[in-house]
Formats: sequence, C-alpha cells, structure tokens
Amino acid sequence: MFTQMSVDIAQIGFSPDHHPYGDTTRIAAQIVSGIGFLGAGAIMHGQGSIVGLTTAATIWAVAAIGVAIGAGAYVDGLGATLLIIVVLVGLRPVEQRLLRTRRRLHVTLRVKPGCSFDEFDKLIEQEGVHIVSRRTFEHDTDRTFELDLIGSNQQFDVLGNKLRTQPNVVSVTTD
Repeated sequence: MFTQMSVDIAQIGFSPDHHPYGDTTRIAAQIVSGIGFLGAGAIMHGQGSIVGLTTAATIWAVAAIGVAIGAGAYVDGLGATLLIIVVLVGLRPVEQRLLRTRRRLHVTLRVKPGCSFDEFDKLIEQEGVHIVSRRTFEHDTDRTFELDLIGSNQQFDVLGNKLRTQPNVVSVTTD
C-alpha cells in the first residue's frame, strides 16, 4: 500500500512538460522508515521470548491506512482496515492454541559429582527443547543444574524419560 500511495500521490500534479510534481520515493524514505523505527521500539526480548511483533506490524499497517485515507484512497484504506481486523481477530484462536502447546518449565537435574552439562545439553537440544537459563550448584554428594526450559508437553515427557535413564543422573524434578 505504501508503494501504491507513493506512486498515486506523486502523480497528483504534473508540470507543463508532463513530469509528476511529486517524488515517488519520499513515502518509502520518510514514512516507512520513521514508522519502522517506532515499531522496532515496540519489539522487546525478555525471558526467552520476543514480544511486540504484532504491535509493530499493526503500527506499520495503520500508518499505511492513514496515508491511503489522507491521499483520498478511501476504498483502499477501508479494504486494508477490514483485512487487518480479519487477520488480528481471526488468527487469535490459532495463536492461543499454539501458546497452549508451548510452555515454560523449571527443572532441577541432579547428577553425579563432576559430571559435565555438555551431554545433557545435547540431549535437551535433540528433543527440541530450548534452554532459557541454567544455574549450576556444586554439593558434596552431587552436582545440581537448575534449568528453565521452553517446549511442549510431549517434548518434556520424552526428555524427562530420557534424562532419567542416563547413568549419571541422580534425579529429575519439575516445578
């Protein structure tokens, strides 16, 4: 929509030699980059996930709608508005279903003293589980790894069973 509006706005007036008065690159150079900068400010990373992508995309889309309405392209602006509403509202159930399948889990993995985390790291990675954070504690009788993991219930079940069968594992507990 930004590109079409750039072309349409540039062709509003013509000089006597039939060249458009407007510059077709100005909307892309000014509005798109400025709104992109604002949208980037809405994107945050924290606790193993990225949030704000939908907000950033919506800010950009609303800016395009504003340009269309301001240029008099009411049908284009209304069509884009309806499309955005359908996407944001229509995809919400899909998003909720996906969020239910992935969750964060705190795992305490106790292993024999001197055991390296590398072998467990590979096993966790093979199951497709993401390690958000890891802390290691040394005790006289064992080494303890406190893990925050993100994955699906099925991945956690399979991973838990595989960890419990490892010869160096003393115990696996979840919170």
